[in-house]
Amino acid sequence: MATERKHERKMDPEAMKELYKKLGTPGAPHALLSRMAGSWNIKSKTWEPGMPPEESSGTSEQKMILGGRFLQQESTGEWMGGAFNGLGFTGYDNNTKKFVSTWMDSMGTALFFFEGPMDEDGKGFTQRSSYDDPVKGLTEWRSRCRLVDDNTVTFEMYGKPAGGKEEKMMEMTYTRKQ
Repeated sequence: MATERKHERKMDPEAMKELYKKLGTPGAPHALLSRMAGSWNIKSKTWEPGMPPEESSGTSEQKMILGGRFLQQESTGEWMGGAFNGLGFTGYDNNTKKFVSTWMDSMGTALFFFEGPMDEDGKGFTQRSSYDDPVKGLTEWRSRCRLVDDNTVTFEMYGKPAGGKEEKMMEMTYTRKQ
C-alpha cells in the first residue's frame, strides 16, 4: 500500500532533525482523531449477499496515545452469534498525507492495514485495504469513517472481490456514552 520513493537528499544533520521533528508533530488530522477519544456504544449492521442485515451491538473505548499521534480503539460486543473483541490503531502520517490504520480481532488471525486521505470536508477519511479472503479470494476493501458530530461517529465498510462489484459489508454507528 505504501508508495516507495527513492530520495537522495543531501541535508545537514540539523536540517534533517528539523524535518523529522516537523513530520512527527501532531496537526489538524490528529485533532480530528482526538475528538473520537472516549467511551462509545456501537450499533452494527452486516450484510452477506442475498441475506437481510444482521444487527449487533457493542462498546468501544478509545484514547489518544503517544503524545496525541494515534487513536487506540478497543471494542467488544457480539458478532456472528458469539463474543467479539477487536483492537485498532489509527494515525495520520504527515509525510504521506494519509490516515493509516491497523485492525485485529478475535474473529481471525490476520492483521489488517488500511490507508487513505482525509475527506475534502475534513470531517472524516476514506481508506483502502486488500485481503486474500478464504472464501471470496483477493478482496479490495474500502472504509469510510465520519465524525458526524461530537457524539456520533459512523463507519462503513465495502468489499469488492476480484472481478466482482463493490458491495456494502458493514455499517456501524458509534454513540458517545453520556
